[in-house]
Amino acid sequence: MNRRKFITATAAATGATLLSGTAAAADDTLPARVRHTLDQALAAGAPSAVCGVIQGGRTYVAGAAGKGKRKPNGRTVFQLGSIGKTLTATALARAVTEGETRLDAPLTLPARFPVPRKGPRRITLADLATHTSGLPRLPEGLLDGANPYDPYAHYTLDDLAEGLAKTTLATKPGTKYAYSNLGFGLLGQALAFDRVDEMLRHRVARPLGLTDTTTTLRPDMLLRKAVGHAGGIPVPDWHDHVLSGAGSSMYSTANDMLRYLAAQLRPERSPLRSAIELTQRPHFDTGEGLRLGLAWHLLPRPGGRTMTLHDGGTGGFTTFAAFYRDSGTAVVMMVNTFSQDADGKQYPIGPLAGELLNDLDAAH
Repeated sequence: MNRRKFITATAAATGATLLSGTAAAADDTLPARVRHTLDQALAAGAPSAVCGVIQGGRTYVAGAAGKGKRKPNGRTVFQLGSIGKTLTATALARAVTEGETRLDAPLTLPARFPVPRKGPRRITLADLATHTSGLPRLPEGLLDGANPYDPYAHYTLDDLAEGLAKTTLATKPGTKYAYSNLGFGLLGQALAFDRVDEMLRHRVARPLGLTDTTTTLRPDMLLRKAVGHAGGIPVPDWHDHVLSGAGSSMYSTANDMLRYLAAQLRPERSPLRSAIELTQRPHFDTGEGLRLGLAWHLLPRPGGRTMTLHDGGTGGFTTFAAFYRDSGTAVVMMVNTFSQDADGKQYPIGPLAGELLNDLDAAH
């Protein structure tokens, strides 16, 4: 993979993974099913993997690693990637339910950041949260001079202002789904300009008890952090000081993500009940078998049921989280490798975790 192709692939990492099939293991106990999925992840090339599930009120976490690699557990720190978008969407939903803004409020930024337009309707906060803003996937100028292994690190607010002035919307706002890291980055800035990380920590992570979900590694987290890989080679973490609302520089653990998924399954037990309910509500229908909540992707399944999911990835990590709310079943999976190998082959982390979720749900 050449340098330009690699940097584009990594910077644009993640979107929703559509799933099919059902996993199977000879031993149908919960630990055996999880182990089967972990073994498949290692066989696909992941240096290590951790998987957590919620089924029937029970929580279970296990990890696995290749030869000579450190075995992860529920406290091992991974970069989260775009699952972080659902936290930004929760912050938006909390602002809406507490009367601070509206979903149909136009995107407003400081004057030096021109908001692109196409047609009479302005981009709204709901457009950003449902990937229907018409904005491109990546900001204009992001790749110019970027480090392919840390593509957002050099990007500044000045770069954002300059890039927005050159940005053209592909479609009229609110009309078509097109996944956009830029859109969610701008949503974070609209909610808490230049204090996005602090806002997510105080308004979402802390109330939900997500003590290891943050963009700033504490010393104890450094000791527990997995090393990211791409093509079997260790690579640096991503750093993003401007568009972090897209989840590009967030860290988390399987334990934290299980707490988060537990709140999704039972919002009535959460201090953020109204906000969580709003994020899971359908807000846009693509017309192609996929609906959008606020960040969450709502995938119809047989029998009229819905899988709610989001995946994530940075240059050295791939993640996936999904749940069936009606059966109280959820899965999170984290591996410390980029989602593609050097030849562009996709690691099947999302499908593996989704198949495990379907398997556990069917057995419920």
